[in-house]
Amino acid sequence: MFFKTKQSQNNNIHNSESCQSGRINIEVEPEDPGFVRKGSVNIIDIIAPSAIDTRDPRFFKIDDMYISSLLVVNYNRQQEAGWLDPLMSLDINADVSMFYERLNSAKAIRDITYHIGNVGAVLKTTGENQQDIDIIETTYGDAKYIRREMQINREDLYYLYLYITVYADDFKDLEYNLQRIEGLCAGMGLQTRRAGFRQEQAFICSLPLGINSKDLKGATRRNVLTSGLTSTYPFVSTELCDNDGVLIGYNEHNKSLVIIDRFNTGLYKNANMCILGTSGAGKSYLVKLLALRHRYLDITQMIIDPDREYGGVCNALEGTLLRVGPSSTTFINVMEIRESSFEEENDSGDSINKGLLASKINKLHTFFSLIFLDMTPTEKAYLDEKLVECYAGREITFDDNTLYDDTPTDRISVKRRFKSAGQMPILEDLYKLLKKDTKTEKLASQLRPYIDGSLKFFNNYTNINLDNKFIAADIHDLDDEQLPIGMFVIMDLFWDKIKEDRTEKKIIYMDELWRLIGSSGNARAANFVYKIFKTIRKYGGAGTAITQDVSDFFALEGGKYGKAIVNNSKLKFILQLEEEDVKVLKNILNLSEEEEAKVQSFERGTGLFYAGKNHVAIKVEASPREHELITTDRRDLEMLKKRRLEEVERKIISSG
Repeated sequence: MFFKTKQSQNNNIHNSESCQSGRINIEVEPEDPGFVRKGSVNIIDIIAPSAIDTRDPRFFKIDDMYISSLLVVNYNRQQEAGWLDPLMSLDINADVSMFYERLNSAKAIRDITYHIGNVGAVLKTTGENQQDIDIIETTYGDAKYIRREMQINREDLYYLYLYITVYADDFKDLEYNLQRIEGLCAGMGLQTRRAGFRQEQAFICSLPLGINSKDLKGATRRNVLTSGLTSTYPFVSTELCDNDGVLIGYNEHNKSLVIIDRFNTGLYKNANMCILGTSGAGKSYLVKLLALRHRYLDITQMIIDPDREYGGVCNALEGTLLRVGPSSTTFINVMEIRESSFEEENDSGDSINKGLLASKINKLHTFFSLIFLDMTPTEKAYLDEKLVECYAGREITFDDNTLYDDTPTDRISVKRRFKSAGQMPILEDLYKLLKKDTKTEKLASQLRPYIDGSLKFFNNYTNINLDNKFIAADIHDLDDEQLPIGMFVIMDLFWDKIKEDRTEKKIIYMDELWRLIGSSGNARAANFVYKIFKTIRKYGGAGTAITQDVSDFFALEGGKYGKAIVNNSKLKFILQLEEEDVKVLKNILNLSEEEEAKVQSFERGTGLFYAGKNHVAIKVEASPREHELITTDRRDLEMLKKRRLEEVERKIISSG
């Protein structure tokens, strides 16, 4: 058998092959030279469904997908801006299709004038006891209003058509979702009608083809002016999705993901954040989740942990855990001057005197104001004198060059070595000076517990390495009286760490900040915290204030410092709060009545998120692995413990 095939349109070239079974001549002639193209699969073949079923008037079926449409046939006479938002934000697989048809203004005004004349005549001849007199009067008033707006305010008249198409995998779900939308529309003042035998036409209207079926126009056409038309703008749901950000959760309103890049200076003036919420609202859960996800982005993070909640996350991320307390083996010397304390550099790179000792002494006055609560101005002056003398004993003066071991004698560039931690004074050095002078004996007696008493862990040289990208400072062992002191020492250390490199992103979390800036704190300490929030942006950093006692957070000096910190935080997360706390926040954050109600009724892990001018209700979401690392819920911990025991038992059994 052999085949004869035409290879070229211009010349007949025949290929022949022979076989032993005989000789049969077959000639294949294509009808068209484009026969290969005609036989190939095109885009229509790819997207076309395998079957379309229009037999049932209740739905339109394409393959295994059930489709049904609702026609909006009537509206309330008046609607507020964004009235379609509940419909657009539904968590249902549905399309909302709107068509606008502009009318000829001159013809519309003539028709409306004719209608006004007819209705006016009816009103004059109709008795007031007629059953539909109210409807006639309303129609008459509406017609006059439309004509006035078109003639005086230059508005145009449009026809509005609105279709809602719902998709589901089975008829039961389709019917359920249709009923949900019908109920929602009824609450919005929209009257709907099912498409019935016109499902196919309604479905075509929902496709991105711009086709509005003539069969449906008569049922769905309604008048609307230009001002009313603008209220149908569909994109009113607040969505926050920043490139290179971290996932916080999803929008409670429309289920969209909320992804925030707090270091995006194009969107936010600063990266600071305030997290406010009552005990058990989910503050620590949120902070730990943020810490985990920011660590994925290689961002340096430091946490002040007064309730011992971040140790597990720190260990999981192989971070540095710093404990401050009577049993701690890690120490911080509050008297130490660190090279990173330098805040300014001159353009030429020359060595200049930056007053580093003066800056340190000013910080120490804040520290001692937390210890010497009743210090008089005279005692403060004596303390200042002793501090200068204390540093002079270590050959450190107001000349910054004395902080280096190898002070250069000329302007030749020499790599200089800053004094080590062991070359700095400690509290005991100051105590000895205070004790010698009768004028400062009172201060010495108050400082003694920090030298050889229960608080002597403050009297040591710094022995920790802060090169880790994740540092958690545990101050849980400090009592209520000493906790603000420990917080300040840690904050001073972290603040110097933040200033090391302006190009590096870093975040400092200050949990239970109300203890330092609230009624139990003082103005100097509060002002130090405020300075961090005000200037941290310059060093590529972000401050995060976390508190559960909102009332106390705004208690010091009429809430001066609390308000300043909130106002210097472009990101705010308000979890569930008690009524009294909401009243405090109402005027500070300009909460609406709806937001007030939400904040009081939020479930655990849900909060109101402020990102600039955007206000979004967010449900915090963690992956199963993240949840295991950060949960403190007793039931979750019991389940995890049980699971680990079962794994151990399985390993023992499998090993024989």
